[in-house]
Amino acid sequence: MTRKIALLPVWGALAGGLLAACSPVPDMSGIAAERQRAVHRYDIAQAVASNGKVVVVGTQDGAALVSVDQGKSWQRRALGNASLVDIATCGDQGFVAVDHYHKVWSADADGANWQSVPIEAPRTPLSVTCDKQGGWWVAGTNAVIAGSKDRGKTWQSTDLGEDTQITSLQFLDDRNAIALGEFGLTVFSEDGGASWKKGAKIPGDFYPYAALFASRNEGWVSGIAGQMMHTTDGGRSWQKQVNAAHASLYRLFLHDGVPVGVGSGGVIARLDGDTWRVLPYTDPLPVFLGGGASLPGQSAVVIGGPGGLLRAVSTVAKQ
Repeated sequence: MTRKIALLPVWGALAGGLLAACSPVPDMSGIAAERQRAVHRYDIAQAVASNGKVVVVGTQDGAALVSVDQGKSWQRRALGNASLVDIATCGDQGFVAVDHYHKVWSADADGANWQSVPIEAPRTPLSVTCDKQGGWWVAGTNAVIAGSKDRGKTWQSTDLGEDTQITSLQFLDDRNAIALGEFGLTVFSEDGGASWKKGAKIPGDFYPYAALFASRNEGWVSGIAGQMMHTTDGGRSWQKQVNAAHASLYRLFLHDGVPVGVGSGGVIARLDGDTWRVLPYTDPLPVFLGGGASLPGQSAVVIGGPGGLLRAVSTVAKQ
């Protein structure tokens, strides 16, 4: 009897080897080049702050992006396991930012020398600011406000006893501060943050995305579905304003003394009298803008969003 030899597996192996030998080696140069860039395609800008000389952008993926030339170029500061959700300037003391992962980060006035300290409450920090003496203040979930006078070594917390997120916090002068939260919550301090008390609520179960006070008395707050409210008495009462941009504004800031907001659909809006109007700019993208900041003396603002979107845009009307 003649024995049959099974050759198919052998030929299969040989064919696989030949195909492998003929396949091109994957070109990894694109990945390497992407890693060398300061701004990556997967970056999601969540907050932007400027001290007039340096712009700092906090990203979702553990990096701070820093520009010392008004947004023309960027440097990447890798922070590790971090997601910066808000950033504030602290004058000559630099920048302070809150991290979704229960940390507070700080950098010097050049946007360098980043360091972090843990924070226990609020459990999820959402907003950060500095008082006029350089103290750090953080607000977030469960209506908790925490302050530190020693750069995060110790914290003093105020628990307002509500299952409510505080999304905005600002010191108006040496003694007065205001915090805004879900369901129209308003909270005031008149003693530099030593104590806090609730005030009259913003009407309509208002959810504040962002707030901006240009003085102790006058301020603006943005909400869901493009709602805009205005106060002239330090947040004791609020009046609706028209938002002709028809977009939710996630961040508010002053540019050349005028309130500006950035938000959904790539919209930049500027206050014109009592109406928020679209500020046209070149090549807008229909994505959310997570942050923005004024570039002093440049007639421009810097905006940030998803997909590595980070650019300076002119505030001069398009020709």
